[in-house]
Amino acid sequence: MTRCPWAQSPDDYHDYHDREWGVPVDDDRAIFEHLTLEAFQAGLSWITILRKREAFRRAFAGFDPLRVAAFDEADQERLMSDAGIVRNRQKIAAAIGNASAFLALQAEYGSAAQFFWGFVDGIVVHHQWQRQEDVPATTPLSERISKELKKRGFRFVGPTIVYAHLQATGIVNDHLLSCPRHAELAALSGPWPRRASSSSLAEPPNGAA
Repeated sequence: MTRCPWAQSPDDYHDYHDREWGVPVDDDRAIFEHLTLEAFQAGLSWITILRKREAFRRAFAGFDPLRVAAFDEADQERLMSDAGIVRNRQKIAAAIGNASAFLALQAEYGSAAQFFWGFVDGIVVHHQWQRQEDVPATTPLSERISKELKKRGFRFVGPTIVYAHLQATGIVNDHLLSCPRHAELAALSGPWPRRASSSSLAEPPNGAA
């Protein structure tokens, strides 16, 4: 496969790029997971987070926002002692606070998926990038969503983090035109979210609900 340049190396990126990155996600637990991991990535490489992903899942109760929102000081100290994750006190506190904000988002919109996908009317934005250097770090869309999230009390949700979230969860298709995944994802039909979906983060697009 002629993958996007960022996914050529190391090999750890291959499965993530080939099966997950850019696949539309409308499962709220998966959305919360992506948002949390992308916040932890701030200042770090994504490969660092990807290699610690299973440890993060164990540490953060499978990214169940209801359970994470109930974490107390003892949980924060437990997380600070967990060598399997990124031990950053500000990011840990933000993740717990974001869980509460996430629950409020669900209560307001019916689901977090409805909130995020509402910005694009449920239709994936398929970009037509020819070169990796053409892909932006932020867009007016990510700036708008970032502002809305901050209004609702989310932290570590700047426009760059939000744009990475949009790319990862398939709201935008930022695979290069030369990458076979661009056409494969472009073939998926909308609109999103799909109420019956139970998205698996590792599910290939031809198995999407």
